[in-house]
Amino acid sequence: MSPEQHFMRYKPMLEAIAFNMVRSKADAQDIVQETVLKWLSAGPKKIENTKAYLISAVRNNCLTHINALKHKKEELLGQHNLSEVLKLFKESNLAHLDLDIELQKALKTLQTKLEPLERAIFVLKEVFDFDYETLQETFDKKKDHCRQLLCRAKKKLSEETSKIHFELPDTTNFRENFRKACDLGHIADLISGLKQEVNLNLAKG
Repeated sequence: MSPEQHFMRYKPMLEAIAFNMVRSKADAQDIVQETVLKWLSAGPKKIENTKAYLISAVRNNCLTHINALKHKKEELLGQHNLSEVLKLFKESNLAHLDLDIELQKALKTLQTKLEPLERAIFVLKEVFDFDYETLQETFDKKKDHCRQLLCRAKKKLSEETSKIHFELPDTTNFRENFRKACDLGHIADLISGLKQEVNLNLAKG
């Protein structure tokens, strides 16, 4: 059996093994593809059990991948950059990492330090890459005003956060809607929730 035939025979099994380790279909496929290409490019070698060899190689490459992601997570969290921390949750290949505590703290910081409209502009612009024209249409605010709100939000978030009580429960749907937007791409629920908070705040005023 040729190397290419071995690959086609074992590909589904190898991708299943990789997916169980990295929890991302796209990353699993990439890891298997790169593993096999490296194996084929290395030229003929004496391997008594091709199946066992490929399984071992895929597992090792998955571990390398996971360790690299963990390093990336630790590096970003160490920077204390709130927008970068939140962006981690948009990346499906990081969804399986233990980031729930960091997510709770990040969202609690947003809720505690920012007004509803500031929070909405910050989340949609910094995390989900909305442009100012879209923000203007969404919240019926001029683009210059949206820019000012973003600058104000960033300034507030750069200030000391030690007085925030992170253990207090989240009584809104903000975290759930944020997770849906990151994990499932359901951005409409997040926008609707943010707009509702903005309107409630205006009504109180």
